[in-house]
Order: sequence, then C-alpha cells, then structure tokens
Amino acid sequence: MTSDPGGGRRVRAHWERVWTACGPEAMSWFQAEPELSLELIRGASKGTSGRIIDVGGGASRLVDVLFDSGYSNISVLDVSRTALSIARERLGGHGQDIEWLCGDVRSFAPPHTFDVWHDRAVFHFLRDPADRIGYRGTLGRAVPPGGNAVLATFGPEGPERCSGLPVVRYDAASLSAELGEMWELVETREETHRTPSGVDQQFIYGRFRRIDADHGRPSEPSERG
Repeated sequence: MTSDPGGGRRVRAHWERVWTACGPEAMSWFQAEPELSLELIRGASKGTSGRIIDVGGGASRLVDVLFDSGYSNISVLDVSRTALSIARERLGGHGQDIEWLCGDVRSFAPPHTFDVWHDRAVFHFLRDPADRIGYRGTLGRAVPPGGNAVLATFGPEGPERCSGLPVVRYDAASLSAELGEMWELVETREETHRTPSGVDQQFIYGRFRRIDADHGRPSEPSERG
C-alpha cells in the first residue's frame, strides 16, 4: 500500500508511520482468511511451484495461506520494512523460505520474473498518472507473456480515502483500461470487505493475462465475470 505524490522517501515514511502506529489486525484492509485472493491465484497459477509475488503484501496473511497451501516460490514486496518484519516474525522458521523484498513498486527492479503478480489495495493509491506509468513498467518487467496479474482495488462505491490518503476507485472496465492493451481481462469478481471496525468496503478484483506481443492473445478463452 504505497503512494504519495511527494516521492519515494515520503511514501516510505508515511507507511512506516502507519505500520508503527497500528497492529496488522487493526488495519482497515486486514483479512484473516484472504479466500478470494487465494482462489484467483489458484486459477492463475500452474501448480504450486510457480513464482508468486504479493505486491504491497506488508503483514498480510496471504503469504501464510499460500505457504500452507503448498506454494513453494513466494515473494512479498512492500515499501515498509516494519510491515515485512511483522510477517516474517509471524511465520517463524518458515520465514526463511519466503523472498522478502523492500521497495517502491513504482520504481522496483524485479530480481527475476513471476508467474503470478498479486496486488490487493496498492494500485488504487496511485493517483498521479506518472505513478501508474511506473507501476505498469514494473509489472511489465516482472510478468512475462502468458503470466497473470491479480489486482484488487476499491470499487465505484468504495471509500474515497484510506490510511489518510485519497484513492482512485475503479470498475472492471476502467481498471482494464489503466493496465493497457497488453493485458487481457480474464475474469472479474466483487467483494464486500468488512473492516475490523465494522465498515463495509466494496472491492473489485480483476485477473489479467499478459499478451504475447509477437503472437497475439493466448488461445485459451477468457472467462469474464
């Protein structure tokens, strides 16, 4: 969950303050059981040996669920070292089996490519078009043709602000348009997320497949939701 027009250092400082002030279970986006994310990742991955990156994963429980489900190549990217340390300590000895990456998604240089990119509640913080360009650049370097990206943002009826920052709300069509023609929308889902404080938030999920520029769209038919 990263962005702010003021640049990388302000982004990092903002999210370090957020994670220092609140425990993971108090965060508005907290999910004890990230079931929809896991379902979409399962639909996107080819078995449990593929590389998966949770972008803005912070202290999310998704890494625990993926590990417990048998996935063996898991990476977590977040701008906050505090958030990453919380998750790593929670996993105990299993933490050494996860690739922990600290960086700003807008300018991050992936150490290798991934089969599945997962982002729940990062993209909607990117209000500046330049930030979205940076995000797409990182996404394009991280996921090769045939790979998948699962993105979840606040929907049209979702909140206008989160963690002290304004956000951009999307529907499936506008999210697809932001990613561009190199990403085919495979399926969409909607989720009503109940925050720890009891507030309902609308999320829109999209699963996208990276198109091979030389050979066009994959032959596998899409399943638009």
